[in-house]
Amino acid sequence: MSSFSNRLRQIILLIALLALGFLLLNELYIFLPGFLGAVTLYILSRGWYRYLTITKKRNSNMVATFFLLSFLLLFGLPVYSVFSLIAPKVQEAFSHSQELIQGLKAVSEQLKEWTGQDLLTPDTIIKFQEKIANFFPAFLSSTALILSNLAMMLFLYFFMLTNGNVMEKGIQNFLPLRDENIEILSKETISMVRANAIGIPLISLIQGIFALFGYWIFGINEFVLWGFMTGVFAFFPIVGTTVIWLPIVVYLFSQGQSGAGLGLTIWSLLITGNVDYLARVTLMKRLGNVHPIVTVLGVVVGLSLFGFWGFVFGPLLISYFMLLFKIYTSEFGPLHASQSPHQHG
Repeated sequence: MSSFSNRLRQIILLIALLALGFLLLNELYIFLPGFLGAVTLYILSRGWYRYLTITKKRNSNMVATFFLLSFLLLFGLPVYSVFSLIAPKVQEAFSHSQELIQGLKAVSEQLKEWTGQDLLTPDTIIKFQEKIANFFPAFLSSTALILSNLAMMLFLYFFMLTNGNVMEKGIQNFLPLRDENIEILSKETISMVRANAIGIPLISLIQGIFALFGYWIFGINEFVLWGFMTGVFAFFPIVGTTVIWLPIVVYLFSQGQSGAGLGLTIWSLLITGNVDYLARVTLMKRLGNVHPIVTVLGVVVGLSLFGFWGFVFGPLLISYFMLLFKIYTSEFGPLHASQSPHQHG
C-alpha cells in the first residue's frame, strides 16, 4: 500500500513538473534566440575568462563586465553602421513606392518578352503595396523583440560567466552518460560552436567582398551597400546571394546594359558562388573539421527552429545526432553487450 502511495505521489509530481515546464517554455520561447546567443558567447569566451580569473587572479565580476562591454562594442558598432547605411536607402525606397512599382513593371515586361509569362499581375501589385504599408509596423515589432533578446542574452551571459563551474557540473550530473562520453560531447560542442560562430560569418564576409568587387567592375552604383547585402544573404543556404545579385542582373538587362548584365551573371555564378564552396571546404574543416553537408543542412534546419542563431546551432543539432548515435552504440550497442559478461565475471 505504501509502495502504491509513493508511486502515485511520484506520478502526480511528475505531471505537475511537466505541466509547469511546458507553461514556462511556452511563455519564454520568444527569448530562445537570446539564450542561444548567451550560450554561444559563453563557449567562445570561457577559456579567456578562466585564464583571467583563475590564472591571473582577476576579479570575476570585473572580468565578466569587461567581456560584456567588449561584446557590445564589437557587436554594437557594426550593427549601428549597418542601420545607418541601409536605413536611408529603405526610407527613400518606401517614399517613392510608386516609382518602385513602375520599375518592377518595366522589369516584368522585359521578362515577359523573354519568357512569355506575366510575372507581375495586378493582384501581385496590390499584395506588394500592402506589404509596403505593413512594413514599418512589422519592423518596429521585430526591432523590439530583437532588443529584448539582446538584453536577455547579455543578462544570461554575465551569469553564465560568473557561475560557469557550477552550471557545467550541474549539466554533467544531469547527463546519463559515462564520464568519457560527457567529455567527448563537451569537446564536440565547443568545436562546433566555435567553427560555426566564427567560420560562417567569415565565409559570408568573403562572399560579400568578392561580390563587391563584381559590382564595382560592372559599374553598379552603391556597390559597397550591395556587396554588404550580398554578404548578409550569404548566411542563408540554397537561395543565398542570388536574392541580391539576380535582381541587379535583371535590372541591368531591363536598362539595355546587356554586356554588364551578362558579365555580372558570369562573375556571380563562377566567382561569388564558388568562393562559398571553397571557403566552406577549407575554412570550416580547419576550424572544427565540419563537413560542408553538415553546415548547409544544419543551417536549413536551424534557421527555421532558432532564427538568426540557427546558423550556429543547426549544424550542432546534426552533429549531436551523429555523435549521440555513436555514444549510444558505445554505451548500449552489441560491442558493449558482448563485453558486459567479461566485465561482471
